[in-house]
Amino acid sequence: MKRTLIITAFSLAMSASSVFGQTIQSQHNHAGHNHVMPGMTQAREATQAGPHGGSLKQSGNLQIETIVSQGGLKMFVYDRAGQPVSVDRGRGAVSVRVEGNAKRYRYDLLPDGKGALTAPVNLSQIAGRQIDVDVQLVGIAASTISFNEVATVPASEQQLAAAAIARQKICPVSGKPLGSMGDPVSVDVNGQKLYVCCAGCVNAVKSDPAKYAAGRPQITVTTATQSDAAAIATQKVCPVMDEPLGGMGTPIKVMVGDKPIYLCCKGCIKKIQAEPAKYLAMVYGNGTQASAQPAATTTAKITVSTSTQADAAAIAAQKTCPVMDEPLGGMGTPIKVMVGDKPIYLCCKGCIKKIQAEPAKYLAIVHGSGNQASVPAGTEQVREGIFKVVSADAPFIAAQKKCPVMDEPLDAMGGPYKVNADGKAIYICCPGCAKKIAAEPQKWLAVLKSQGVDAPLIR
Repeated sequence: MKRTLIITAFSLAMSASSVFGQTIQSQHNHAGHNHVMPGMTQAREATQAGPHGGSLKQSGNLQIETIVSQGGLKMFVYDRAGQPVSVDRGRGAVSVRVEGNAKRYRYDLLPDGKGALTAPVNLSQIAGRQIDVDVQLVGIAASTISFNEVATVPASEQQLAAAAIARQKICPVSGKPLGSMGDPVSVDVNGQKLYVCCAGCVNAVKSDPAKYAAGRPQITVTTATQSDAAAIATQKVCPVMDEPLGGMGTPIKVMVGDKPIYLCCKGCIKKIQAEPAKYLAMVYGNGTQASAQPAATTTAKITVSTSTQADAAAIAAQKTCPVMDEPLGGMGTPIKVMVGDKPIYLCCKGCIKKIQAEPAKYLAIVHGSGNQASVPAGTEQVREGIFKVVSADAPFIAAQKKCPVMDEPLDAMGGPYKVNADGKAIYICCPGCAKKIAAEPQKWLAVLKSQGVDAPLIR
């Protein structure tokens, strides 16, 4: 996820300062050449790593080692023979820019009493992010030493584990979301860490590591048999289509790990493969299922029929079923649902119920802004220009699904919230995204358009 981080410690950024009575001069680079102010020595990069594991730059008869950690930046200085040079009378400044943020932040480099010049600043919030650092040192050589360093702030073990868990998402043994059974447990599989939902799953991985090495539960598909009758009777409905099992032929049996999920038809298999944890939660009730958005109401009359040759052009234009995202015609003659005077074509009869429950949502998906009812601007403001959503926004939130700025689910960070983008409503996951929308509203409207989402008008 891309986000410009505002680092609390960076709020202490200092202005350009004088060090030992010398003003730290700015330096700028252009492609292919450098400008260095008179009295400055430009450091050159060396190939070997420094004694403390940092990167080395050569400056005249000196070598400077730069170390970036979550606790800040350190500079060690050595002579040509690699022997430490005292920096007790040295001073410096660093100008730091975080990847994705145009602003630069300046910090003093001061002796730490342990042989280094140090700029202590908390960089833990940007672990894994790249930073661009301009360094200028005085009081060590006859002239000011100036160089640039590009480095990545290292992540802690805890941060690396959290990122791996977020990528893996679900336990490959049980299929349950990682975290739903307490803290995930790590298992070593051929030198790689794999996470399971609980200690009970550890032995399964150790007994057959090749089976679980991919980090996802195995998903197998078969047709249900008579031995599945009791389980089908217990499950009752397809979790994808909310249709009675058996209403569209013999149910499909999908094994997610060791858990069966029964489906009304083959068209639903893709949904299970894409989000196994979601549908396991729906069938087995582990409490992780997200609450649904409230459905919008409509007074438009809804009629259902089988499409005819006269609908061929409209079917070709629509291409896919808005419920199942399947090609129209791939499951037989498309179904035609008229919502008022607007047609929506579906891949099968099983999708009709979805249209009947949320007609405005699917009109927005299929027909775009020409059929979207406008939404109110909002009255409950959380910050200037950022409003809480109301029930009228529900179908458009469901259609948009993700924040265009963060590419996160709209409810992932306390949202959704609503902002005005040149007269249209864009939904965001958190107030921090509003500034980007306000700066370039048409850019973000175009992003949504490329995703098949036409933002509703604001009345």
